[in-house]
Amino acid sequence: MEIKSLERDGNVLVIKGKVFGTMPMTARLAPAEARKGLRLLNFKMLWFLLTFLFRD
Repeated sequence: MEIKSLERDGNVLVIKGKVFGTMPMTARLAPAEARKGLRLLNFKMLWFLLTFLFRD
């Protein structure tokens, strides 16, 4: 997936991009769905995400 833009539409995060290089896609992430996704994180994964941008 190639992400082209992140936009805000009220309280919803809109992610626009392309899947498999050709198919356009728009995903909408609501706050309730984001909270459900946070349940997947444990301390090790959270630490990895915080340091992700500083890795080689």
